[in-house]
Amino acid sequence: MDEIAAGLCDAGVRFFWVARDETSRLKEVCGHRGLVVPWCDQLMVLSHSSVGGFWSHCGWSSTREGMLCGLPFLTFPIIFDQILNSKLIVEDWKIGWRVKQDVGMNNLVSRVEIARLVHKFMNFENDEVKEIRTRASEVQRICQRAIANGGSFETNINAFIQDLSHSMVTE
Repeated sequence: MDEIAAGLCDAGVRFFWVARDETSRLKEVCGHRGLVVPWCDQLMVLSHSSVGGFWSHCGWSSTREGMLCGLPFLTFPIIFDQILNSKLIVEDWKIGWRVKQDVGMNNLVSRVEIARLVHKFMNFENDEVKEIRTRASEVQRICQRAIANGGSFETNINAFIQDLSHSMVTE
């Protein structure tokens, strides 16, 4: 946590960090660069126009919310589905970068590496960053179409309910 805090501060960008158990200590470490809170309405925060990216552990709910908001990701998976979700974000959808190149519990990422990565990630003039942001916006449009009236979400839910209802009647 200390390396992440120092790296974020050294990157020279403003940040918002939800840190449940260490809020007070991290507030001191982060100083005026970052806002550290114990909880937030994540979707509301991610939807705000001032948010330029999402450092995420890549749980499925966080992944969906980041995609819906059209944000590029810095992925930091720890366990289970987070590792697969990070792979999807970075390798398949190409809407983010990994913070740790080697996924494992014991691999510390230094503050220097974090500062370099975050600084590059928030450089909106960088061509690679522009590409990631463009793809993230495309994913956002796909998500919006899926949840719109008549979209694939509604169609699939209705088909599921109809199949379920049909199965209950025939039994």
